[in-house]
Amino acid sequence: MDVSVQTRTMKKSAANLNLNRRNFLKTTSLAAGAVAFGVPALLRAQNLNSKLNLACIGIEGKGQSDTNICGEVENIVALCDVDAERSKKQQDKYPDAKFYQDYRQLFAEMGDKVDAVTVSTPDHMHAIIASLAMSKGKHIYCQKPLVQTIYEARYLKNLAQEKNLVTQMGNQGSSADGLRRAVEVIQAGIIGDVREVHVWTNRPVWPQGMERPAGTDEVPTTLNWDGWIGCAPMRPYKKDVYNPFKWRGWQDFGTGALGDMACHTVNMPFRALQLGYPTVINAKTDFMPAETYPLGSKIHFEFPAANPSLLHPHTSLIWYDGGKADASAPNGHDFSNKPPKHLLADIEALQGEVPNSACLLIGSEGTIFSPDDYGEQFFVKLHGDKKFVHYKKHPAVEPIPQTIPRNAFKGDSDKRHHLEWIDAVKQGKPELCYSRFAIAAQLTEIMLLGCVALRTGKKIDWDGENMQAKNCPEAAKFIKRDNRDGWALS
Repeated sequence: MDVSVQTRTMKKSAANLNLNRRNFLKTTSLAAGAVAFGVPALLRAQNLNSKLNLACIGIEGKGQSDTNICGEVENIVALCDVDAERSKKQQDKYPDAKFYQDYRQLFAEMGDKVDAVTVSTPDHMHAIIASLAMSKGKHIYCQKPLVQTIYEARYLKNLAQEKNLVTQMGNQGSSADGLRRAVEVIQAGIIGDVREVHVWTNRPVWPQGMERPAGTDEVPTTLNWDGWIGCAPMRPYKKDVYNPFKWRGWQDFGTGALGDMACHTVNMPFRALQLGYPTVINAKTDFMPAETYPLGSKIHFEFPAANPSLLHPHTSLIWYDGGKADASAPNGHDFSNKPPKHLLADIEALQGEVPNSACLLIGSEGTIFSPDDYGEQFFVKLHGDKKFVHYKKHPAVEPIPQTIPRNAFKGDSDKRHHLEWIDAVKQGKPELCYSRFAIAAQLTEIMLLGCVALRTGKKIDWDGENMQAKNCPEAAKFIKRDNRDGWALS
C-alpha cells in the first residue's frame, strides 16, 4: 500500500467532511463550539467549585455503581428504590441521605434541595421519572437505553433542550479514547464508503422466549409493587419472574437484547457514520412470544445516504442477537446468530475464534472490526493488507488528526463517563457530555425501531421526522405507549 497516497486521500476526505460533520452536529444540537446553555443560578454561582446535591433513583443493580461513583465526589442527599430490603446495603452506605420508595414523594419533599438526578430503574420507568426531574430543572444521568418508546426519546430530547439541562445516557463506552478515535478514523474516510455494518451480541443472558406464568405470589412487605409496575399495565406479582434483572426480557418492562446492548455496540458506527433515521426496518425471528422478546433475532436497518462522503446510497446495519433455542445452554440459546461465515474469516484468523459480541464495518476501501462491546478497541484491514492490524499500529491511522475532544478524567470508562457529566453540570456546559440526550435519544430511537419491528412482525417503512410507520398503523401503540393512570410524562 502507498501510505502517502492513502494519507493525502484521508486528508482530502477529512476536509470534505468538515461541512457534513458540522451539519450533523447542528441538527442534533451538539455543536462543540456552541454557546453554553443556561443553567440554574445556584449551580453557576455556588457549585462550580463545590459539591452537587444528588438524588439517586434506582440504587441496586447498575444503580449501585451509578450511586457509588457519584458518591465518591458529590453529596448523595436522597435515595429512592421500590425495594427497601434489597437496597438496604446502599441505604446503610449513605446514612445521611433520606430514603424513599416513591420518587414522587422524593421530589415533593426534597426537590428544592437537589441539583441533579441519576435514574437507574427498569427501562419502562426511565422517561416517566426523568421527565418529572427535568420539569423541575434537574440535570439527569439516565441509564441506557434512554427510554422504552420512540415517543419518549423524542420527548426527553426536546425537554432537555427546552430546559437547558445537562444530560448524559449511561452508555459508558462513549467516554473511551478508542471509541472517539474510531469515529475520527472512519470519518476521515480510511475505509471509504461504508456499505454494511454488522453488529452481534451474546444477549439475552436472562430468560426470554416464554409466556407469562399463571398464578400470583404474595408481594413482599418491603417491595412497592405498584411503584415497580409504574406506567405499565398492572399484573400479579410472581417471585423471581420479573425482578430483579429478569425484567429485561419482558415487553412491558424492558427492551430485550437490543435495549441492553445496542446503545453500546451500535454507538461507534452510529456516531462515525452520522446515521439518521432508517427508512426500512425488517426483523426476523423463529418465534415471537406475546409478552417477551425472542431468544434470537436478526434485524435489518436501511439508512439513506444523508452523508454521501461516508455512506453508500443505502447503508445496511444488520443486528444479530442470541440464537436458536437450546434448553441445555445456560442462556437458553446457542449463540448462533452471527454474520455470514465468509465475513468472519479474517476475524477468526486474528483472534482464533469469532467472539459472541462484536462490530464489523465494511467499506469500499477496507474493513474495521471492534471485538468489544463498547468500541474501545478496533482493528483495521485495508485493501492490500493481509490481516487486521490494531489501530495504534496501522500506518494509515497515525496521520489522521484528532478532531474530537477526549475525556479528561481518570478511572475506568464508567467512572469517566459519570465525571464528564458532573463536570458539565458544574460548568453549565451540556455540550461537554458526549452522550447527551440530543444524540443519545437518536441512537435510542434506532434501537427501539428494531423492537417495534419485532413486536409487529412486519417490515416497517419509517417516516422518522413524523415518528410514523407508513405501512403499519398497528405499530403506533409501540411507538407511543398508553401509560397506566397516574403515571404520565411530566
